[in-house]
This record gives sequence, C-alpha cells and structure tokens, in this order.
Amino acid sequence: MSVKNTTAKNGMFNRFLNMVERGGNKLPHPVTIFVLLSLLVIIISEIGARAGMTVSYYDARQQADTTVTAVSLMNAEGIRYMFNSATKNFTGFAPLGTVLVAMLGVGVAEGTGLIGAALKKIVLGTPKKLITAVVVLMGVMSNVASDAGYVVLVPLGAIVFLSFGRHPLAGLTAAFAGVSAGFSANLLLGTLDPLLAGITNEAIKVGGSDITILPTANYYFMFVSTFLLTFLGTIVTEKIVEPRLGEYKGPKLIESMDVTPAEKKGLRAAGLSLIAFFGIMLFLTVPDNAILRTAVEGSTKGDLNAYIHDGLVPTIMLAFLVPGIAFGIFSGSIKNDKDVVHSMGKAMASMGGYLVLAFTAAQFVAYFGYTKLGIILAVSGANFLQTVGLTGLPLVLAFILVAAFINLFIGSASAKWAIMAPIFIPMMMQLGISPEFTQLAYRIGDSSTNIISPLMSYFAVIVTFAQKYDEDSGIGTLISAMLPYSIVFLVGWSILMVLWYFTGLPIGPGAFM
Repeated sequence: MSVKNTTAKNGMFNRFLNMVERGGNKLPHPVTIFVLLSLLVIIISEIGARAGMTVSYYDARQQADTTVTAVSLMNAEGIRYMFNSATKNFTGFAPLGTVLVAMLGVGVAEGTGLIGAALKKIVLGTPKKLITAVVVLMGVMSNVASDAGYVVLVPLGAIVFLSFGRHPLAGLTAAFAGVSAGFSANLLLGTLDPLLAGITNEAIKVGGSDITILPTANYYFMFVSTFLLTFLGTIVTEKIVEPRLGEYKGPKLIESMDVTPAEKKGLRAAGLSLIAFFGIMLFLTVPDNAILRTAVEGSTKGDLNAYIHDGLVPTIMLAFLVPGIAFGIFSGSIKNDKDVVHSMGKAMASMGGYLVLAFTAAQFVAYFGYTKLGIILAVSGANFLQTVGLTGLPLVLAFILVAAFINLFIGSASAKWAIMAPIFIPMMMQLGISPEFTQLAYRIGDSSTNIISPLMSYFAVIVTFAQKYDEDSGIGTLISAMLPYSIVFLVGWSILMVLWYFTGLPIGPGAFM
C-alpha cells in the first residue's frame, strides 16, 4: 500500500492522500507511536491536574450527576497505577481475546485448505462486478455479531480480492469500511440498538419527560443506510482506493483456480458439518429455556445478552474449526490431531507482532481512560456546541460533526452517548427535535470516523492484517486509505438524513424526526 507502488493520476485529492500516507509512514513504528502517545498522555494529565481541569455532566448509565477532574499519572498514585495495571491493561484489552480465540478456528480453516477451496468456489460463482459490493455489504451486516467482523471479515476481504486477482489491501479497506464506518447501519437489529435506546431513555428523564423510545427507533433509516453505504463503499474502493494501490506484486494465495476432486469432497463435508453445527447452536440459543440463555427472574424466557457479549467469539472459533477439521479429514490434508494443533500454532505464531502492538496500545487506551482526558474532551465539546446558538437542521449537522470528532478520542459508542445524550436529548427536545432523531444523528457521526482513529480498539489489529501484504504499511498508510471512506460516508449519510428530514418519513416504527 505504499505510495511508491501507486499508478494513479496525481489529482489534488490523491496528492493530499499521498501526503497523509508519506507523513504517517515517516513516523516511528506503530508500537513506538503508542509508547510516545502514552508519554504524551502522562505529561498532559499532569498539566491538566495542576490546572484543575474539571467538567460536570449527567451520566445516563449511572443515572447521577458526575463531576470529573483530570487525574495525573505523574504522582505517586499514578505511578503505582501504571506499574500495577500494566498486565491487566494488556490481558483486558478488548480485541486481544477476541482476535486470538477466533484465530484458533480461522487458523485451522486456513491451514487445512478450506478457506482457499471455498474462495475458489466464490471466484468461480460470483460476478466480478459484484464482489466489492458484497464485501462492503457483509461488513455492514457483521455488526449484528458485535465485533466479529473485525476479526473475520476484514482479513477475509483481503483474501477474497486477492483470489480475484485484485489488490488484497483494497479488499481489506472495503471490509473495514463496512464493518467499522458502517457500524450503525444494518438490515437487522443489532446489539447496539437496545444499548443506545436505553441510554436515550435515561437522558429523556433528565429533561423531565416520561416518554420512552424503542430499540427499533432508527430501524427504517438504518435499513436504507445499509444500501447507501454499500454503494458509497463500492465507489470509494473502485474509484479512489484501488487505483492508488496500483498492481499487487506480492505472493498469490491460490496458484490454481481449479477445485480438485479432493477439495470438492472436503467442501461437501465442511458444508454438512457447518449445517449440523448451526443446528446445534440454534437448539442451544433459540428456545425460551435454551441452555445458553441466562435465567431471568419472573420470566420463562432466558436472556441472550451474556452469550452475545461473551460467548459469541468461541462460537465463531468453532464455526471455522468444525468445518476446517471436516474439510481436512475428507480432503486428506489432516492425517491426525497433530496437524490440527500445528495449524493452530501457525496461526498464533503469525500474531506475534500484533501481541507487541496490542500491549502498547492497551496501555495508551488505559491511560487515556484513567486520566479522564477523554471525558473532559467530550463534555467540553458538547458544552461548546450548546453555546454556538444554532437551531434546527444546522444544529443537527453540527452535532454530527462534534460526535464524529469526539469519536476520534473515545472509541466506545455507549460511553460517548452516556455523556452526550443527557446534554443533547433535552436540548434538542426543547427545540422540537425528537430523541429518536438526535440518537440517529449521533450514530452517523459515531460510525463514520471509527476507521481513522488510532484509539479505536481494533485499529492496531487492522494495521497488523495490512502488514501481512505490505510490511511497510503503518498507521499513515491505513489512515490515508480509510480517509476517503470516512469523508464520503459522513457526507453521504448526512445528505440522506437531510433528505429524510424534509420528507417527514418515519425513521423507525412510530418514530419521527
């Protein structure tokens, strides 16, 4: 993905992206960058603490007024925290377990040849013109399974493009754009919908109202947004990102596109085993008293939230592991259990660089949270927007931009909304803007800039995936590749919202702007 491989014309926007890439890649190694950023947070935290930086706000999750003061990392307590929490910060880093557990199954599926054989079938059966749209769409749809798309679809997007003779990093960026920049859109309700609706309802109470909104409050708009983002992601990939990348000179994943008789036999076995696996998972999750449902007092129907939050990643691992083993046995690529373990070990060995990167990124994110600098920035930004004096649609558009900016510093959608909702929901309601509409606007800003924020939990993961195809790839490379998606999604999504605003159509069942 380096600039030197680019064959695109040097238009103004391309020159700007090239400048971003060159500037970013002249920076030290991403590991060193996170170390330097951590040191910067330490210094700023001391300055903020000495200056008495304080903000007050209503926390919708805690349902209480909260005052936050900058916390120093340069006093005795802060130094103790840095030493005593280093291991916990690393082992508790959200993407770490997700990536490593899922890779156990993916490693077997790749090592036995299942992924390669399946991709040959995809290449032979999918029109080439549709493959970009399919990758972006699957990325958008993946947020139903929470963060699974980062681990599964982003690297698969690269492999799919490589199988089609296209640049793998174009596939990686297309999938990443769908998974992360399109995080709020979907054809189905996801885990984010009830989470945000719950925070919105608490914020409504702050404004003295007793109305409530449903998790479906933004469903119609997000349903249509799925197709818009798929279209925009396809255009950006094929017209901007892929031309900049030029021709891929790296190793090919699949030498021959012919599916051998042994691979056909293995694919049939893998397909049947996957059907059986999903049948078992349906039995374990769908019935009201299913085993994977947590009992709810006073209800005969168990709750799936714990499974979705904690049990989905092992399920993903098994969804690759089971068909991978079946394929290996019937295709002859697995002779015994040692072959399975070898594939797992090989997958883990490839994650060595990521582990080092994850350690430093985890410390940076933890320091940012401990010092309260992210919350102070978020509340200060929200208060600034309150004082600007805008009303109506201009206020909503400004709110989207503020949410997009704050998202660069606080990755959690619920954490930001818990801070911003109690400020903006009552204010917008007084101006005649519904809570459902305010929540919708927040989701546009919150999603669009995920892909250009090094603070986003999975950013380090994506850099590692990119380095598999271009070892010179760095933070600047990834940001320069993702910036066009971020800009186009933010503008295009906002235009859709404006058009929807003037039509007066509902944005969800019983929900209007």
